[in-house]
Amino acid sequence: MQQAKVMRVYQPSLIPGLLQTAEYASVILRRSIKFHGIPDDLEEGVAKRLERQQVLYRGDHRFHLLMGEQALYNDVGGDSVMRGQLDRLLAAMGLPRITFGIVPMGTELPMQLTNFVMFDERRVTVEGITAELTITQPREIKLYHRTFDVLAGQSVTGEVARELILEAASRRNNLCKRKSGP
Repeated sequence: MQQAKVMRVYQPSLIPGLLQTAEYASVILRRSIKFHGIPDDLEEGVAKRLERQQVLYRGDHRFHLLMGEQALYNDVGGDSVMRGQLDRLLAAMGLPRITFGIVPMGTELPMQLTNFVMFDERRVTVEGITAELTITQPREIKLYHRTFDVLAGQSVTGEVARELILEAASRRNNLCKRKSGP
């Protein structure tokens, strides 16, 4: 990641790791530890994830981050964690080297998709349930570029993306009010 000048990320159902708060990352990693029955290195995992985020602020790296609108609504850690995470997204949208887009729900997708990360023109990684796949074949990387370009063309950015995040936050706040009652 440190060597790549341009990093493209597509995450359909969760907030991309580079934009996760510590609380959100903690829930995601805790679920993975429990599900896979692996050693509990939660604190170290969260620290590493947050440390990797420093790449957003250093050097001359550029990032094009796309996520599905569904990620704004999938519950990770409850209302407090999600409100903090949505606030983090709003703040990150203003970072100078980030292009941030949301693929709206209801968008016709080019094919069945999973999350992937592209590192320049050299490598693509895809996370599966049990392993990470590394793709280095130029013809395959071209297909990921094409897929990313289609998704980027379907995504909304800027003020429209901000409105989607604010709408998700508003819905979450309204649900909290209904749960707590009068």
